[in-house]
Amino acid sequence: MRILGIESSCDETGVAIYDTDQGLLSHALYSQVALHAEYGGVVPELASRDHIRKALPLIEEALKQAKLDRTDIDAVAYTAGPGLAGALLVGAAIARSFAWALSIPALAINHMEGHLLSPLLEANPPAFPFVSLLVSGGHTMLVDVQGVGQYQILGESIDDAVGEAFDKTAKMLGLAYPGGPVLAALAEKGTKDRFIFPRPMTNRPGLDFSFSGLKTFALNTWLDSEQTEHDKADIALAFQTAAVETLALKCKRAMAETGHSTLVVAGGVSANTALRSRLDAMTHLNVYYPRPSFCSDNGAMIAFAAAMRHDSFQAQSGPATFSVKARWPIDTLSPP
Repeated sequence: MRILGIESSCDETGVAIYDTDQGLLSHALYSQVALHAEYGGVVPELASRDHIRKALPLIEEALKQAKLDRTDIDAVAYTAGPGLAGALLVGAAIARSFAWALSIPALAINHMEGHLLSPLLEANPPAFPFVSLLVSGGHTMLVDVQGVGQYQILGESIDDAVGEAFDKTAKMLGLAYPGGPVLAALAEKGTKDRFIFPRPMTNRPGLDFSFSGLKTFALNTWLDSEQTEHDKADIALAFQTAAVETLALKCKRAMAETGHSTLVVAGGVSANTALRSRLDAMTHLNVYYPRPSFCSDNGAMIAFAAAMRHDSFQAQSGPATFSVKARWPIDTLSPP
């Protein structure tokens, strides 16, 4: 089965084709970073309009890469949530229209399940069961994964997601958009241990996260400093170190609670090299990540998640309607 996957949940338009026999055949991606940079963050209306402009050319590009025609596609998958409602509606409308026009099935995919399963695209994939650390701009959570659709949330952020905290801290320091990767790069120039930031919610039991206070601590440290470039780099390093140590400690607790020996890390922040180095240093633990190009939003993870759920595809019949979900908790999903 050849599956066309479409991702449009936020500010990246991703399209890919996955073959259940041959694997990933192609993937194309367009990032809206330049579009939103002057606003310092994603503007939902602009994001939706840009998905409209880019989705069809990217579908054609993915088909060309795979050396396929539209009629060679057997099914379509699309992100139906969570995400920006307008952006989701664009991808859903295009995917459903494509499927109806070709009389092929379509499947709505949960964005976070796509991230969670993305490391399984690699040549040496992890085996179930495992603990998944999902870290992105909108989500930070630890999940006990027994199989596809068998997810139990062990802990999650009660305020800012870690990626959101990275971006907001970077903005407070006057760094360019998108702030998270820029802050991580600046941290490499910082002086270790000049500033020591708290590790939030690590002095109490449980696996929930809180990064809002860490962001505030960074702001107060910046305001109390001389605000030099050296101060900025040292604060970036202190913030990143505290965030990474917090994530690592909670991962260690989750592994102990579940008894699993495999940790899967996915989402945009999983590309952070400091986080990868810290988790890789944890003994008696097998850690898996998606390749860097699949850490951010992409169509490959949507097509692959659909392939893992291929028994859930339904023929296009009945009224030509569809819906999306701005919020769609991953633990409400069912096995295929």
